[in-house]
Amino acid sequence: MSGPFRALIGQGAHDLRRACTDAFAIMKSRGPSQLQFWFIALAIGIAAGFAALFFRLGINWLQGRLYGVDDTANLHSFVADLAWYQILLLPMCGGLLVGLILHWFTDDGRVRSVSDVIEGAALNEGRVTVRQGIASAVASLITLSTGGSSGREGPVVHFAAVLSTLVNRWLGANGITGRDLLGCAVAAGVSASFNAPLAGALFALEVVLRHFAVHAFAPIVIASVAGTVINRLAFGDVTEFVLPVQNALAFYVELPAFLILGLVCGLVAVVLMRAIFWAEDMATGLQAATGLPRYLRPMVAGAMLGGLAIFWPHIIGVGYETTSAALTGQLVLHEAIVFAILKVVAVAITIGGRMGGGVFSPSLMVGALTGLAFGMIATSILPNVSGEGTIYALAGMGAVAAAVLGAPISTTLIVFELTGDWQTAMAVMVSVSLSTALASSLVDRSFFLTQLERRNVHLAAGPQAYLLATFRVATIMRPIDADRAAPEDACWELIGEGVYIDGNATLEQAMPMFEQGNHGFIPVVSLGSDEAPPELWGALFQVDALREMNTALAETAREEHS
Repeated sequence: MSGPFRALIGQGAHDLRRACTDAFAIMKSRGPSQLQFWFIALAIGIAAGFAALFFRLGINWLQGRLYGVDDTANLHSFVADLAWYQILLLPMCGGLLVGLILHWFTDDGRVRSVSDVIEGAALNEGRVTVRQGIASAVASLITLSTGGSSGREGPVVHFAAVLSTLVNRWLGANGITGRDLLGCAVAAGVSASFNAPLAGALFALEVVLRHFAVHAFAPIVIASVAGTVINRLAFGDVTEFVLPVQNALAFYVELPAFLILGLVCGLVAVVLMRAIFWAEDMATGLQAATGLPRYLRPMVAGAMLGGLAIFWPHIIGVGYETTSAALTGQLVLHEAIVFAILKVVAVAITIGGRMGGGVFSPSLMVGALTGLAFGMIATSILPNVSGEGTIYALAGMGAVAAAVLGAPISTTLIVFELTGDWQTAMAVMVSVSLSTALASSLVDRSFFLTQLERRNVHLAAGPQAYLLATFRVATIMRPIDADRAAPEDACWELIGEGVYIDGNATLEQAMPMFEQGNHGFIPVVSLGSDEAPPELWGALFQVDALREMNTALAETAREEHS
């Protein structure tokens, strides 16, 4: 190769590298263009799809090694033949390892979940904690591999959010861009877990972003399809459950039964959610009363699960084998009822014991068992006008899951895409709508939003409530030496009356003070020790607080309708 030609190639490579560097700098400073954003969404979708795939394969591999099973889809059938001490010890050892991981890598010993992703979308510009998120993914992997009775989809969603957070940091993305990238990752994680591209996209919009803005739809769909492709390359274009061929139904005559089923499933969903919260509170109270180290809490839960599994191995793992048996009518009435009750108990122990995992798959199993039991009763009462009892299992599966997740649209689609049965759409939709309406009136909209409400994060009430917590008083106040500042004498007079607020507080604490005291401004102070007097920083004016709040509400509305 001649010297001039080699120099020309070298100069071309240098120019290309410089152009790419300049383009990346422009993208970081101005944000990605629409076309660039779609390519980024595709990349995130592929990454999240592989994360979901490896998480699933990792669980299957570990379960195969620990329980000695060849087909993890039929796990409980193999577990029933193991020695009792193996069934007891595996969840205990897994719980101990989970407890140590969470103790070392989280500040509160709590597994991060979908609720933290929703909080990240609403309050943290589409970001979640990376270190704690990775630890939670590993903990959930161990939990599900050693017999924990929870789901794999929640951990996948959170780990996908961790990946999008890393991309957000790399791009310096904030606001709408950060939230949309989070939605892309979540959609890909869900679609790869369920082989359900429609449901994955709608889940990200309905549950995580909590709006259906047009600007977010295209990139989220791109990412969701990418995640599905990863799943299908590994497992093929097959549904998770295979239903028997259904007979023709006297369908319109049966619709009232599906209305009743929806109400029953709504109550069952509330029982499932409240059982988890009760177990969480009970375990926390016992832990405080006994002085039990927090890293032993999951081990105690594992021992309880192992004890149950000795007699009822159906509670082990995700539970797809039992769910499939319910959907195909392979269980009798008393089995469906007992297994549903035991699954609720096992899920409450697993999540209340902070072992990790999600609630999606358990709610599908509980719903299928509830629907099957209801269908058996209904078809025995009116056998001449009833269809197959397994139709009720399908509708119940969607109804309980939708009520738990607070996601009627995406859950309905997930049920269809999991089973490939689009003929019973009306039954599922009727049951889902009533169960969601009933359950949402008895809890704070959904399991995830109720979790956040219990942590004093008020997302269920809408942006007019949770946006107050995003503004620190110190960033809005007028300093004492600023123009149009509050008179210092008046500030000290109010402080003497006990009317003041810490500069590190938020508008969530400040706005009720304005309403109760009818003050135009509130002194802002820095609180020291009990002996030291407060240091006056300035004053928070009500008009300034309202202006910031109105601006934030307008930006939220603009994002949701763009």
